[in-house]
Amino acid sequence: MKQYLRERFLKYISFNTQSDPQFNRVPSTHNQFVFAQFLRQELIQLGFADVQLSDTGYLTATVPATIENVPCIGFIAHLDTAPDYSGQAVSPQIIEDYNGQDIPVGLQGTLSPSQFNSLNQYIGHTLITTDGTTLLGADDKAGIAEIITALHHLITHPSIPHGKVRLCFTPDEEIGRGADHFDVDAFGASWAYTVDGGQVGELEYENFNAATAVITAVGNNCHPGSAQGVMINAQTMAARFHAKMPLKDTPEHSCDYDGFFHLTAMEGVTEKATLTYIIRDFDLSLFEQRKRWLVNRVEKYNRDLDIGQLTIELNDTYFNMKQQILPHPHVVALAKQAMHNLGITPIIKPIRGGTDGARLSYMGLPCPNLFTGGHNFHGKHEYISVESMEKASQTIIEIVKLTATS
Repeated sequence: MKQYLRERFLKYISFNTQSDPQFNRVPSTHNQFVFAQFLRQELIQLGFADVQLSDTGYLTATVPATIENVPCIGFIAHLDTAPDYSGQAVSPQIIEDYNGQDIPVGLQGTLSPSQFNSLNQYIGHTLITTDGTTLLGADDKAGIAEIITALHHLITHPSIPHGKVRLCFTPDEEIGRGADHFDVDAFGASWAYTVDGGQVGELEYENFNAATAVITAVGNNCHPGSAQGVMINAQTMAARFHAKMPLKDTPEHSCDYDGFFHLTAMEGVTEKATLTYIIRDFDLSLFEQRKRWLVNRVEKYNRDLDIGQLTIELNDTYFNMKQQILPHPHVVALAKQAMHNLGITPIIKPIRGGTDGARLSYMGLPCPNLFTGGHNFHGKHEYISVESMEKASQTIIEIVKLTATS
């Protein structure tokens, strides 16, 4: 199984599938569709049934049941990689029998246990890392490789009793659109799991509530030589607004269940400037308080201005899946039991982010998140252990088996 995982993963990361929030088409980038077409052919060749690729880039397939009266379950991963770090021309490094030493990643970078102590877990493992010029793409091509390898194992071992199993690979998860065109009814699963987490054992069924705020400063431009009393510099207005945001209420000063405001983009000219924030909190009431606080702060800022104006546009992105998962405790219990059966200690932790599973849970498909085995996603220090990928595939198989026998 390890060899199949390794070969598939290395093949998949050769596709540049960065999503792009600047485009409204679906998928946002054509390369995601190219990758989906490649996977479609592979699934057909491997013997999956009912392989379908929609015009919007959603790839689905089926492993037919070997026994009756078992719930249909699903496994989901995403095609795209993060738009904010290069995924083009990925050139992975393969470290056999890792010895615990620093791993060079590029001319000036190092993947070091002194900085990333998770590496100490992987002495003796086969690691796949970046070369320091791109991300790796384990988020979420590891999930895709693990799902395909696990479900192909079921196809080639028909003696394993199981119900109908569905898979879906979605586009544009990294830009929050992964569930936009997901057809829950057509998918037909009673529940599902996204395979999109981190280290071995991670099992997540709560995540941030999330919103995006775009604050626009409207100014007035003119020739700087005759600007007195006429020019209103929108960039200055925006900069002063952000300078008075709470400096400690940010991602770099938060952990665990802490929420935050995060300035993700600022751009503009004298006439107009924008600040884009993401707002995150696990607690729904605190989440709503954050949104009201930001609206009130914009209103106060405007009252204090002699000239110029700020406007704010708020949009909710997704909500904490916990409220949708708790009524279905067996979905989490099965995953925990599968890990225990394999000698894996479940690590129950909140997702400091979001997955397709959050939105799908609110669409009627309970969908917690399973580990892939990867670390340091979205950057040049990303890496994964092949042995961890094997454990992820084994966990998928064990969940399917338990569903048929519980």
